[in-house]
Parts: sequence; C-alpha cells; structure tokens
Amino acid sequence: MKFWTIGLLLIAAVILILTVMKIAPGQSKLQVLRDQPHFPIVSGSNLNREEFEFPRDFSGTLNLVIIPFQQQQQLIVNTWLPVLQEVEGTFPGFIYYELPTIYELPTLSRTFINEGMRAGIPDETSRQRTITLYLNKEAFKDALNIPSEDQIYLYLVNQTGDILWSEEGEFTQEKAQSLIDFLENTDR
Repeated sequence: MKFWTIGLLLIAAVILILTVMKIAPGQSKLQVLRDQPHFPIVSGSNLNREEFEFPRDFSGTLNLVIIPFQQQQQLIVNTWLPVLQEVEGTFPGFIYYELPTIYELPTLSRTFINEGMRAGIPDETSRQRTITLYLNKEAFKDALNIPSEDQIYLYLVNQTGDILWSEEGEFTQEKAQSLIDFLENTDR
C-alpha cells in the first residue's frame, strides 16, 4: 500500500511541477540602450499568459505605460483608468498599458503573483494590457530616471522607446489635461 501512495504522490508532484512550468511567467529581459532617459527593452507576460517585448510589441503609435511598484498603488493606477479609456477612444493610435514592476523572483513566486492578479482581474482588456515585469528594478528605474518607488509613473512613449510626455502620482484634471494637450498637438 505504501508503494501506491508514494507513487501517487510522485505523480501528483510531477503534474504540479509541469503545470507551474507551463503557466509560469518567464524572468523579464532588460536591455538599456542609451544613457539618457528612455523606455528600455523589456519583456514580460500579461495576465493571459502571453509574452511581450517592449517597445517592439507596443500596439499604438503613442503608448502610455503606467508603472506601479507596490500592490497598494493599484488604487492610484485606477484613478487614471477612466480618463485613459476616454483618451484612447478619442485619439487613434493611443493605447495604454499597466506594467507592474517587481524584483526578479523564482518561478514559483512569479507564478503565484501573476495567477493571483489574474484571478483578481476578470476584465479581458485589463488582463491583456497588464504585463508584469520581473527584473532588475534599479537598472529599469535608472533608464527611466525614476527616483523612487513611492509613486506610480506614467510615460507616453513611441515605438522606439522615446519618452514624449511623463507624469507621476494620482490622477488630477491638470495632469490629464497636460496629456490631452500634448496629444492634440502631436502628429501621429
């Protein structure tokens, strides 16, 4: 009887390991190309378990990336979403992404975090556009000239990673108007 129990436990462990390996997001790639502030080459998985590399895979001509560093900052991100959805409907070629940025972690930890976020976000568009980055945060912050993780940061970037507009922190009408003014005066 012990033999069968051990055998079943081993089979269950192998199935669990294979499942985790199949759904686990990979470690993010980070490549800083320039000394001046820019959006570096990064990779990550969205909450639909699809791999992306940015800036190559940005869908828009103008891409707004929202970068939170801490779980509680999602509340601040959410203050921006209604206006960004409106802006996206108004300006062709504009799209926004959420890029939660976390230190490099082991496979099981990455899987646990991504699957937890996936379970908590039922909206398909949000799942598609939330791409978690597991990387060297210091090098990433240096590339974008981010001084602290105490705020969220927003960057409007083109498909080559040039920063065209930036802001930090909670939504205000003035900050949103600054983005809209920029978009109105930009050739897409």
